[in-house]
Amino acid sequence: MIDSVLRRHTGHVPLTKYRFRTAWTIAAPAPAVFETLVDIAGYPDWWPDVRAVSGVDDETAELSCRATLPFTLTLCMTRVEQDKSEGRLGVSLTGDLEGTLAGRLSEHVHGTRVEIAQRVVANKRLLRALSPVAHPVFRANHAAMMRRGQRGLRSLLT
Repeated sequence: MIDSVLRRHTGHVPLTKYRFRTAWTIAAPAPAVFETLVDIAGYPDWWPDVRAVSGVDDETAELSCRATLPFTLTLCMTRVEQDKSEGRLGVSLTGDLEGTLAGRLSEHVHGTRVEIAQRVVANKRLLRALSPVAHPVFRANHAAMMRRGQRGLRSLLT
């Protein structure tokens, strides 16, 4: 309610909403990158900020993530798209963050380009309380997590 009133009167997106765009270049063939990215259970093996994955089935998994800041986010990821031939994948997110994550893989002169777009709303009480003052810090924390993910994936596949 407050978010919609704020947006209507100020034109600003509430600070509990985040949009992230990330691009990785991985020196590996697209099929190998795609298979690694859809194997969510394997994330802790190469992505240090993904601390645990549980409840994995064909469509869903629960992840515990902790980047630089001293708190853990618990996310339930539900697969909504997985098209290897088109290089597209997507999940819906619920839990401490709610929203979507979409990925697009394409051939690149140096291997595979991975473009990731996320749109989320912070549900975790701590994030909601601190977002008005810590929004830039949370964005930097996310960027650090994504850089470590890229390094981990590169290390695994090259």
